[in-house]
Amino acid sequence: MTLEIAEFRSPIGTIVLAVRNGALCGLEFAEGCGHGRPPLARRFGAVALRRAEDPAGVCGRLGAYFAGDLHALDGLAVNAGGTPFQRRVWTALREIPPGETISYQTLARRIGAPAAVRAVGAANGANPVGIVVPCHRVIGADGRLAGYAGGVERKRWLLAHERAGTLAQRSLL
Repeated sequence: MTLEIAEFRSPIGTIVLAVRNGALCGLEFAEGCGHGRPPLARRFGAVALRRAEDPAGVCGRLGAYFAGDLHALDGLAVNAGGTPFQRRVWTALREIPPGETISYQTLARRIGAPAAVRAVGAANGANPVGIVVPCHRVIGADGRLAGYAGGVERKRWLLAHERAGTLAQRSLL
């Protein structure tokens, strides 16, 4: 199996992304991915990595997102794998609008599993395509910025970026 790999330099660090058959299947910050092979090999087995400039247009969409088009990532095809439960969580994450946050408890209720708050947190933490599947929009019930694979400072930056963009869009109305 061949995965197209690209690097995108964002305001919060270099992002390494992987695309398989036109769908984003991996996205993480460069310092956490070990050149992409270990996490991708665990998910896909033996993989061949091929460098690409902008596989499936993901780099272009990330550029637009970081430039302020907060909906640029909405239509990207994603194949994150995962269990049926994880896929339910990840689908619900993509329904949280930019600039908004919800608690893990609220997310658990939204997917019809109100007692599964910890499992929702685990699925959130296992998200292999952060930013596009916006796990950064989930916060603790007390409003704390709990956990983020890219680091809490990046989570804070992403939320501020989205809130600023949302406010700017509203002021144009």
